Amino acid sequence: MKTYLITGGAGFIGSNFIHYMLKKHDDIRLVNLDSLTYAGNLENLKEAMEDSKHVFVKGDICDKELVSELFRKYDFDCVINFAAESHVDRSISNPEIFVRTNVMGTVNLLQRAKEAWYDDAANEWKVGKKYVQVSTDEVYGALGPEGYFTESTPIQPHSPYSSSKAGADHFVKAFYDTYGMPVNITRCSNNYGRYQFPEKLIPLMINNVKQHRQLPVYGDGMQIRDWLYVEDHCSAIDLVAKRGRIGEVYNIGGHNEKTNIYIVKTIIERLRERLADDQISEELIVHVQDRLGHDRRYGIDSDKIRKELGWYPQTSFEEGIVFTIDWYLENEAWLERVTSGDYRQYYEEMYAKKESRG
Repeated sequence: MKTYLITGGAGFIGSNFIHYMLKKHDDIRLVNLDSLTYAGNLENLKEAMEDSKHVFVKGDICDKELVSELFRKYDFDCVINFAAESHVDRSISNPEIFVRTNVMGTVNLLQRAKEAWYDDAANEWKVGKKYVQVSTDEVYGALGPEGYFTESTPIQPHSPYSSSKAGADHFVKAFYDTYGMPVNITRCSNNYGRYQFPEKLIPLMINNVKQHRQLPVYGDGMQIRDWLYVEDHCSAIDLVAKRGRIGEVYNIGGHNEKTNIYIVKTIIERLRERLADDQISEELIVHVQDRLGHDRRYGIDSDKIRKELGWYPQTSFEEGIVFTIDWYLENEAWLERVTSGDYRQYYEEMYAKKESRG
């Protein structure tokens, strides 16, 4: 039996990964460390909490003593670090939090793993151990209308969020280069699917459309992102953890480049049909002042993971967006619970006060 430390496992991608692994594998134990900030929610883990293969620990990845204790208690074979502050707007408002969690938290995990996995007497790493850093294509910066990010694309982050993730990636690479630590880094495109906190584009728009609220679209809405269904991302991380070449970076993309305005209009159309509601229309769209430092286009080249590990996304955007919209409609109680209190105050600060451009 392999034992994994999953950090940030109550968040969007982390919780989906836990559900995926519990469904796919019988011979594993998942220790889930999450501090349960606004985006980490035990509502995402109801089924997993009843599974004996899943152990939840509330705590901070920056807590040296706690992380050391967990390594001693569980003798982890693999660490997969999902824990991160991840919303660009929040990083612009408060970059220090992103440095603490995304950089210092990563360094703490790396150092505690090194202490547990490196055999000083034998001057070598214990067999079968690996650290996987879940990163983002945003560390590469922005693309022009042509071309794609490859694993050799220079790191040129533009926001405090992507800069903090780039900093974490550099530390992971440094632990490999300096100590020979067994690591991989994955860099994914925009994820979507169930359990995504509704500050992100797709769940935000679904939630607003249902309530006939305005749909705030940054600038002209022509920013392009490559959309990856979250379960496809989970299958890729599983493969990298097991078979990825030590020290390598793997890009994970959905091969679904869409503009933001296309995404919003698709959600409007699907919900109007699904709810048979004529009040749902494109008149709800309101263009707001663009985000500072907003990258125009991201696009992922996933050839490396396809050729080396045989991974390819299984879910088209047309399928995935229907699955996602229907899940949010069928889980209104979940949406209500995670959008109460602090989130509502944050929403007003981020969007309602921005200057409307009609």
